[in-house]
Amino acid sequence: MALVIDSASVADEDLGSGASKRRLFDTTIDKSARTIVDRIALTANGSVRLKVPSKGVTYVQVLSGSVSLKAPDGVHGLEDRHVVFLPPDYEVTVRASTRATLLVCEVPDAVALDPEYAKHPAEFRVIDWQDEPLLDSVHDARKRIYLATPKLFGSKAIKAEMIIYPPVTSGANHYHEGADHFMYFTAGSGTAFADEVPVRVKEGDLIYFPDGERHYLTSDDGNGDMIFVEFFTPGSYETVWVNAKACSWAPTGKNIRGETASREIKAHSGSLVPEDV
Repeated sequence: MALVIDSASVADEDLGSGASKRRLFDTTIDKSARTIVDRIALTANGSVRLKVPSKGVTYVQVLSGSVSLKAPDGVHGLEDRHVVFLPPDYEVTVRASTRATLLVCEVPDAVALDPEYAKHPAEFRVIDWQDEPLLDSVHDARKRIYLATPKLFGSKAIKAEMIIYPPVTSGANHYHEGADHFMYFTAGSGTAFADEVPVRVKEGDLIYFPDGERHYLTSDDGNGDMIFVEFFTPGSYETVWVNAKACSWAPTGKNIRGETASREIKAHSGSLVPEDV
């Protein structure tokens, strides 16, 4: 059954150096978990060290504030438009210049989910998602931006994307075979349906759909866009649509700022991950 975790209700763990962590998901919540999800808060000048396991990968997204990320290749200034991919055995230090929050998703054994990854491990990468292509849903008003894909990050262990629901928008009922599915809500509110049972969701919530659980969402009226980051482990899976055609996504040729996107993604179905993604 789907789990909804309200990050505001999770106790802070003091990490020292002006950093605290709220553990949103791990094996204590689901014994079969292959993913660890943390929400890390930093005070101004606070810092946290992130170390990736020897077979793992870590996805980091800046949710708010400005930070500097010290990596082996130098220092990177990051804001709430950046996502970061950390490869195995990689270590970085994140220091906040203002109060900041991070979403950190770790896959401790990425090799088990993507055997080819052991032969061809990916490199450290920083992506500005505001430069990435914006895609429109063909059947409704939703929009999508890919954040972590095999092409962007070089690993099939995890896939992530941002989904934007304008007010009073619904998606089609479906389920995924072969992956655990997470959604972290960054704005707005609405209702998630898990095996047709309604559950309220809002900014700061993490919802977990186990492999094979039917789900769809509807955004509220009058509360702005409902926006969430969804990620899958592994990033290779099949989507099955319930009494509906597969969702199709059309390229706009633009990024979310209305400017020319940094790359091109062709039209595709939501059932498969195309090569250009």
